[in-house]
Amino acid sequence: MTRFAITMRPLYTLISRLGVVGAALAFSSAAAALTQDISAVFTPDPANPFENKFRNTTPISSICESHIPTQCKALNLFSLRIPAFDALSNGPILANHADERQGFMVQVPSSWRDVQVTHTRTGEVETVQMRIAGFGGLWQVPRPPGVSGWAQPGIAWTTQWSRAPSPCVSTGHLKASRQTATYFWIVPEGAGVCSRKPSQDLAYMRIYQMEYAYEIRTPNPLGMSSGEYTGNLTYTLGPRGDYDFGDVLIPTDNQLTFNFNLEVQHQLQVEVPPGGNRVELVPQGGWQAWLNRGRKPARLFRDQTFNISASSRFKMQMACERVIGDTCALRNTTDGHEVPVDVSVSLPHGLSRDDGGAVSRQPLLLSGVGTELFQPGFYVNRRPGTLHFEVKKDYADQMLERGGSTYSGQVTVVWDSQV
Repeated sequence: MTRFAITMRPLYTLISRLGVVGAALAFSSAAAALTQDISAVFTPDPANPFENKFRNTTPISSICESHIPTQCKALNLFSLRIPAFDALSNGPILANHADERQGFMVQVPSSWRDVQVTHTRTGEVETVQMRIAGFGGLWQVPRPPGVSGWAQPGIAWTTQWSRAPSPCVSTGHLKASRQTATYFWIVPEGAGVCSRKPSQDLAYMRIYQMEYAYEIRTPNPLGMSSGEYTGNLTYTLGPRGDYDFGDVLIPTDNQLTFNFNLEVQHQLQVEVPPGGNRVELVPQGGWQAWLNRGRKPARLFRDQTFNISASSRFKMQMACERVIGDTCALRNTTDGHEVPVDVSVSLPHGLSRDDGGAVSRQPLLLSGVGTELFQPGFYVNRRPGTLHFEVKKDYADQMLERGGSTYSGQVTVVWDSQV
């Protein structure tokens, strides 16, 4: 009995159209508005495959960098400074005033706000959330009385500013000269007004710069397309605004706009072992078992493993040198007889179908039906998958009837992150 060499040479093609996510902060000022850029980026981390979060790449100011880094890290806060911010009192601040709106007060937008960010190429929309979680700055008062004008009976002026008034929370940060001081307070979610009253009249008060901390919540990057997402959020400044400094301290700018830039840098990589692009279909147990027993094989098949790394959703497609129906064909090199070869794929744990089911022997069809979307539940890093090639029994019988023939064909398998 002649041994048949039934071979096919599939060409594996990997298409990985990558994109990026981020939010960074850069400052600029306009006639009546201030702007800040916030950037963040997602890149999969092989050392932490389950940590699928954006990394804030916005440079932080000295408060979280140098003064209270441990508190900022524990609270997941990032601090920024607006040197161009300026607010000047429109009149004197009277000692022990009854209405907190007539002196120094601050209320910031400490509740979460939604920000829509849009993919710059596809138009896909995701939601980022932001809140202001801390506030401080550099203020100046006239001398006399200077900074000591904030003292109260039995309470030093330094205590007044290093210990935050409720509902704000102290950080302990305070630096001062005779007329100026810098301070910083934490602002809990949904907090109201935080204020201080001097014990002596102040002819004026001025805030030269604003420093604040913020929190952001970013969407799940594994469900986002590679590329850039941009959006913005505008807060109002001034009496009864989002940033409210009362009725005496009036900012020179009336808006603060945050420009978000999220960059998603997905990974989609497929590694086929050396020689894996040449697939030989054989019976169960090999040709020798069939030759010794004289029984026709139930099928001809080969399972070809590969390693896949994926942090993004993707689809799989197939192309054929020769076509039969919705799949590829193998052709007899002698008489041109053709038979269909069925191709399917199994993917490792962590990659699922659109309905959440496991990917086990999912047929690969020319139409693409059934392989339009595979979704990672976490970053899959160099995990094994399998391509299954099979000629079913009826067609295998036809091939064997021709004896001593070789069947061959090319199959192109595409992993495509452009979905």
